[in-house]
Amino acid sequence: MPTTVTYDAVDVGTEIGDRVFPLRRADLVRYAGASGDFNPIHWNERVAAEAGLPGVLAHGMLTMATAGRLVTDWVGDPAAVVEYGVKFSSPVVVPDDDEGAQISVRGVVEKKLDGGRVVVNLTVRHEGAKVLMAARATVQLA
Repeated sequence: MPTTVTYDAVDVGTEIGDRVFPLRRADLVRYAGASGDFNPIHWNERVAAEAGLPGVLAHGMLTMATAGRLVTDWVGDPAAVVEYGVKFSSPVVVPDDDEGAQISVRGVVEKKLDGGRVVVNLTVRHEGAKVLMAARATVQLA
């Protein structure tokens, strides 16, 4: 899939989007299968409670990947993301219902670098709390 956003078309401060992504228990099961992370805090209420957690938690890397979707959808080519990093700051509790947890993601171009690259800053929240800090993606644009 070709990159749809060009370097000349963006400036520092360009907003790349603001979306809400649901995370449901079924997503946790699929991610566990794909990643091999079957830690029961990601699917078992009793084990999560015994560990002192407020409920079943989304995998941190699943939360990170979900936030990254805003960037890949914006640029149109996942391979254009050349670097992506976050710090985990708050867990995402996923209720056992049809709605799940709602992850809100907002992205803004923070810097323009040489060679057609830009740095996108992401603000990622769940129930008002920042769940990822220092979430930044470096993207290669045409």
